[in-house]
Amino acid sequence: MNECIQHMIDWIEGKLQGEFSLDELANHMGYSPYYCSFKFHQTTGISIRRYILLRRLYLSTEDLVMNRKIIDIAIDYNYSSQEAYSRAFKSVFGVSPRDFQRHEMPVQSIAKLMIHPRKDGDSMNTRREKEVVHLQSEKSELFDQDVLNILNGEVMYEEFKSKKLMGNSDYAPFNEAMCVHETTIPIFDSTFIETRALGHHVSIESYTSKVMQPLKNLNQKNYNYIVLWFGEDMFCQMNLLTVLAYLEQSDYKGTVYLNSFREDEFKVTQTELALGNYYSVYEDVLVDHKKPKHEVLPVMYQAIKLYLEMQTENNPVTKYIARNKQLSQSELLKRLFEVFPMIGYGDTQYIELINKAR
Repeated sequence: MNECIQHMIDWIEGKLQGEFSLDELANHMGYSPYYCSFKFHQTTGISIRRYILLRRLYLSTEDLVMNRKIIDIAIDYNYSSQEAYSRAFKSVFGVSPRDFQRHEMPVQSIAKLMIHPRKDGDSMNTRREKEVVHLQSEKSELFDQDVLNILNGEVMYEEFKSKKLMGNSDYAPFNEAMCVHETTIPIFDSTFIETRALGHHVSIESYTSKVMQPLKNLNQKNYNYIVLWFGEDMFCQMNLLTVLAYLEQSDYKGTVYLNSFREDEFKVTQTELALGNYYSVYEDVLVDHKKPKHEVLPVMYQAIKLYLEMQTENNPVTKYIARNKQLSQSELLKRLFEVFPMIGYGDTQYIELINKAR
């Protein structure tokens, strides 16, 4: 069946520009329209029409970067009007196509679905090193001693620090999973630490050692630049939001850069960030679990939508688990990683959901 679904995906990809017909897909596959829709959703966790919408809009960002006329882009991707395309674009990315074109911003990569994609870990280190070399040619000042690189997690931290990928600058990991469990304000005070430790089922001492101690330089040194290395997925973006909110809380006066990247290819998009509203967004989203009052980058907007959706009992992940409870835990975990890459959960978060469902 996986080969059949991949065949559907390959066929759909060829129809992203132009009109899509479910009946035509069904005729091509030799199944009924209902069966194609049902099996696609069962395997991928997303409907065919939603997949086409997201892929078309993501591919259109490349056209916007090339400064093509918005009306021409809308026609290419089978929208009835520029207004219809703009509405759909803003509903997914949180900004209009015009604003995106004026101020190129990072978005979550909505790549072509691959059922059981090939592993390509052997070249990941090479890609990272090449990206860093490119960044150094663009902004050499970010490789000096007055720079702190905050990296999403211990593994990334160890690699960057051991290889000194960012030169003589300092490195610190953010070892958290802010997309799960309750949190508080202010950030990183005693109540925050107690609340987060309780959610993770660890002692305060253990939490302090793992999360707080590695960040000690954030408070002990004055840095002219802070570079935040966080992926596009929801897991990373909620961690990013927490760090940005803390920088505002601590009245940081230096320059902040976001190096946003895709985990599977490590292609970095570097964006200078203006502090000012992230503390409010943190409170709205992570404390109160509601939509933020302020605009954020498209990549964070997409992640916030996913985060709020994951707070509901009948979210796409729990529904997928319920439909596939017959699978072993190891096989179900493998499927969840493949089907929901933009959530970014690890084994621990998925196993908790699997156990709840069973």
